[in-house]
Amino acid sequence: MDWITLLRSLQSDFIKRLTSGCLLHCETEGQYSELTVISGERLKALREFCWQMAEKYKRTSPVRDVFISNLKGKLGEEVVKERLAAFVTEVDYEKRFGIGDGKVDFTLTFDPSVGIAVKSRHGSLNKVRWSINSEEVQKNAVVVCIFIQEEVNEAQPEYHLFFAGFLPTQMIKLKTGKISFGIEQLLYGSGLRCYLQQLESLTPVNSHNQKSQLEKSNPKQEASYQQHKQHFTKTNFSPEQQQPSYQLHKQQSLKTSFSPEQNDYPRFHNEDLNLLSVKLGDECFEKEQYNAAINNYNQALKLNSKDAETYYKRGLARYHLRDYEGAIADYAQAIQINPYYGKVYTKIALARYHLGDYEGAIADYTQAIRMNPNDAVAYRNRADIRYELGDYQAAIEDYNQAIKINPNSSNLANSKKAIELFSQSIELKPNDINSYKNRGNSRFDLGDYQGAIEDYTQVLKINAHDIDAYYNRGQARCHLEDYQGAIEDYTQIIKRNPNDADAYYHRGHARYNLGDKQGVVDDFQKAADLYRKEGKLEEHKKTREKILDLEIEESLDILNF
Repeated sequence: MDWITLLRSLQSDFIKRLTSGCLLHCETEGQYSELTVISGERLKALREFCWQMAEKYKRTSPVRDVFISNLKGKLGEEVVKERLAAFVTEVDYEKRFGIGDGKVDFTLTFDPSVGIAVKSRHGSLNKVRWSINSEEVQKNAVVVCIFIQEEVNEAQPEYHLFFAGFLPTQMIKLKTGKISFGIEQLLYGSGLRCYLQQLESLTPVNSHNQKSQLEKSNPKQEASYQQHKQHFTKTNFSPEQQQPSYQLHKQQSLKTSFSPEQNDYPRFHNEDLNLLSVKLGDECFEKEQYNAAINNYNQALKLNSKDAETYYKRGLARYHLRDYEGAIADYAQAIQINPYYGKVYTKIALARYHLGDYEGAIADYTQAIRMNPNDAVAYRNRADIRYELGDYQAAIEDYNQAIKINPNSSNLANSKKAIELFSQSIELKPNDINSYKNRGNSRFDLGDYQGAIEDYTQVLKINAHDIDAYYNRGQARCHLEDYQGAIEDYTQIIKRNPNDADAYYHRGHARYNLGDKQGVVDDFQKAADLYRKEGKLEEHKKTREKILDLEIEESLDILNF
């Protein structure tokens, strides 16, 4: 199997997992990851830079357009930099116009003449296209494509960025114009570093030295060297059709480093076999053929015994076979190789729990929380164990923290056990707002709207300015068809925050149920205006559609009259 066929096969598997959400996520800089998340202070810094760019060039281009264009580009560049780290130059933050336009976004640290173009796009996965023009093809060795899950706007608090894949530019025949391609036509992203490393051996100095050595040593290897240099001159893209078509390369030229002292072919051949074994194991795991998956992971580990991810995957397969001790052994091996492999700690804790090692499980969940303080699952599971051990106060604290991190956690919000714990907490601390609020949320999700209203009312007695309590009580009242009460709650929110678009939107719905058509239009119009200012385009579009529906409905009433 040649390297292109392998990477295309891995890309096909990646696309399937992308649609299902089962992705490789590694937060370690310099390591490959299919998913990168950018938020918080890091995103704030990017926004500030892009606003500076927008302000600087507001006379030549619309401010918002410049901001969005720059932010898209910088998000993509941040992903590539995080994955390749010191292998490439730094992200360019010089405040000049044209940043992110794709000429040359990075160069290799070992050879500044090797350029990398980064393309970032948002849209429907089966329709999104990346494009490159002839100038970019000439100036760059590869084009790297990033898929942005969220629509890029001024208010988005977090972005999920997917390493969609890459293409060597020498696979593209393009003398003029530009060409576009979809995700299915890219090569799997984990092959990028290996490909760039091969370019290192073909830089002018290295190539000359290697060629001289070969001429003195082995004529056959010299012929292979010439074949290697010409390997990427083949044409795979037709600019006329604007649809890339791959030509499968039979040569294994990229697997040879052409050093007479040490032929690296076996090393790269083993890497290919390792990737293939892991892929086969993943396919078996997905089909719930766990024994077959373990056999493939065994083969992969024979080729690379230092692969923490494969130990982790084999541990998952053993866990599904209820071989908890075997799973723990694999998870422990993964941690030994990479002590910062955060997600392993929650899995090893779960296996220990099944073996009755509750204290060990708590210790592992605690370690997972140390590494990721926003791991709601770790807090929730640790709370469950503490509850079983009778440590109710600690369990309550963990449940509260889990809900604070992820209010929509159905496994927790719908838990009668959680309601019982929050009730115990209220008995201990009658003025504990969080316990009332969390018990109200749990009651709401279980359909006990009257109980939820009582809890939210208690919150407001303690703190009459709690916006969340007004909002949630308004929602519960709507479920009980107490629309006038809901309107009063949403009005209280608007008094405290006249720019709360959601409050206007939901008050409009409540007014609709009471037949106040003018009030509905006024609230929806205000909500639409605020959504637009906040950059929430989907919400703005939905609200505008509702206004249009009301206008159509009113015109039909007039006709019927």
